[in-house]
Amino acid sequence: MEELDVEPAVTLIPEINSDKKQLCFEWGPGEMLVCETLFGSTEGKEKRPDCPYVYVVRKDLDIYSQTLRKLFNESHGIFVGLQKDEKEKLGKSRTAQLVRVSKNYRSVIRASMEDSHQLAISTQDPAIHMQHSTEVSTLSAMELIWNLCEIMFIEAAPAGSLLRHLLDWVRLHVCDVDNMLCDVLRSESPAKHKNFWDALTILVLQGRMDEARQLLSKEANTNPTSVSMCKILDELMKKMPVLCPSNTQTLTEMELKWQHWHEACERFLKDGTFASNPHMETLCKIMVGDESAILEKKDLMTNWYHFLVTRLLYCHPTVKHVELHLYAQSSMDLFLGAESSPEPLDIILLAAFELDIHQVIKECSIALSNWWFVAHLTDLLDHCNLLQSHNLYFGSNMREYLLLEYASGLFSHHSLWQLAVDYFDHCPEFGRAYLEHHIERIPLDTEHKALKILRICEQRMMTEQVRSICKIMAMKAVRNNRLGSALSWSIRAKDAAFATLISDRFLKEYCERGSFSDLDLIDNLGPSMLLSDRLTFLGKYREFHRMYGEKRFCAAAKLLLTLMTARIAPCSFWMTLLTDALPLLEQKEVIFSAEQTYELMKCLEDVMAAESKNQKLQEDEAETMKVEMLRIGLARNLARAIVKEGTLEES
Repeated sequence: MEELDVEPAVTLIPEINSDKKQLCFEWGPGEMLVCETLFGSTEGKEKRPDCPYVYVVRKDLDIYSQTLRKLFNESHGIFVGLQKDEKEKLGKSRTAQLVRVSKNYRSVIRASMEDSHQLAISTQDPAIHMQHSTEVSTLSAMELIWNLCEIMFIEAAPAGSLLRHLLDWVRLHVCDVDNMLCDVLRSESPAKHKNFWDALTILVLQGRMDEARQLLSKEANTNPTSVSMCKILDELMKKMPVLCPSNTQTLTEMELKWQHWHEACERFLKDGTFASNPHMETLCKIMVGDESAILEKKDLMTNWYHFLVTRLLYCHPTVKHVELHLYAQSSMDLFLGAESSPEPLDIILLAAFELDIHQVIKECSIALSNWWFVAHLTDLLDHCNLLQSHNLYFGSNMREYLLLEYASGLFSHHSLWQLAVDYFDHCPEFGRAYLEHHIERIPLDTEHKALKILRICEQRMMTEQVRSICKIMAMKAVRNNRLGSALSWSIRAKDAAFATLISDRFLKEYCERGSFSDLDLIDNLGPSMLLSDRLTFLGKYREFHRMYGEKRFCAAAKLLLTLMTARIAPCSFWMTLLTDALPLLEQKEVIFSAEQTYELMKCLEDVMAAESKNQKLQEDEAETMKVEMLRIGLARNLARAIVKEGTLEES
């Protein structure tokens, strides 16, 4: 086994002291039951009330969050759509398709983040507010990481375009400047606002030159002495070279233009053009890429990756993917300094800048509280053919391992388990085994839920699971005395023994009540009645009653005799069958022939011989009377049948 990178977190269970009480544990899918045992040390044992609770410790609480459930549900559709897209496009069209999928995932994350934010500000409960605020922070970090992975791994933009994507990334995730800018512009005199220069500086740090020029014009309008400096600085901002998507210039041309622009900025700085205005001088220093000037504004940037992108913008605008790691580590070290250590988020982002996909996934798995993020990101990266060479030591690849872990967590939830089925379906190596293991442990609370699970199993030809579910539901129905439902489930399970048991219950009920329940089911058994002899008898016996009710006496008599002579009826039911023959024996028309009457007499004698051993007839007067009536009826019918058959022969 590999060593753990971090020690697992300790889960404290309230009201339980493991030093004084022994605990027992029972593992289940996604959760664990904890309770006190009856055994413990007798030495120094305190006499106090025992804890009467069984605690449920869940390893993945996120599936019970309202907001995150929405995230899981909506991302499921994106995941399935990606797997079903069999038209594997090539080149740019394939990349564009995968980028669209990535943006769909990010939009779902942002929507969930907004929902959590609204819940946080609308609640009055401090605990719930804290819970939703934590969700907002987590989702924000997830979207930040995913966006960077999209830029670095999925889109893999070339030099020039790469920096443009990184600038958009920073602008999207560092939003304080927009609120500050609104406050400044809403004031009566924006240039005199206390945050005017801070807002202008952040705009320059983020490369938002058009907005910076508009804000700078407020200073020129307010302060006539700085008009000339504002004009020069505005011209420098205007001429700053930017590689646009629609621009046809080459990278070499871009580098030459940027070099000329950079030299112009340095010239104005050396000439002392902005010496009389420290704010403008600082802006010009930032534009020439003075790292110390940029670092002085670290409070405005708030994080090291903002500093990295600003540093690249004004020092290395044509940076390539493979060069980013040279600047990422040094930027983090410069920004954090010796007094601060990197947070888990910093380590993840640094790994992404270093193009270390596996380290990104590993650190995210440790830092995040659920498997959703790493499972879906890894799946997407796998579709980009970036993980093909990495197999885990126990045989499965990383994509499948993470999807299996995520789906296993979903199975502990009462409704999200349905999503997990599709994730298991798309794990070719171990997915089916995991599905078989987990689906048998879903509580079958209702018949509707059982049918849903059964349909899933039948679609996947999971014969053993189908049989198991049907048996469980059949047993539940029997316990609730719902014989029709129990018979239906046992037929579906193709369980001959259980079908026999339920058929016996139907026959017993008939003997007690004189009628059948669930006639619709018994009348429409069809070929299913061949599952067991007893079920066949039940179906045929019901058919006999239907014929008798329709006054098809000859057909009914023939079927009744067949049931007796075929020996598929239980011995305890023979007397009932013979009793059913009495009304037919007493009909005006002769129903049973002489030969058939002899057969009935033989059956009666067999019943008498079997029951005489138990001395039933001697003890039960009603049974004795019934036998006498049968003998009289059979004798009378035999005489009538002989006369009728003799008359027919003479004629």
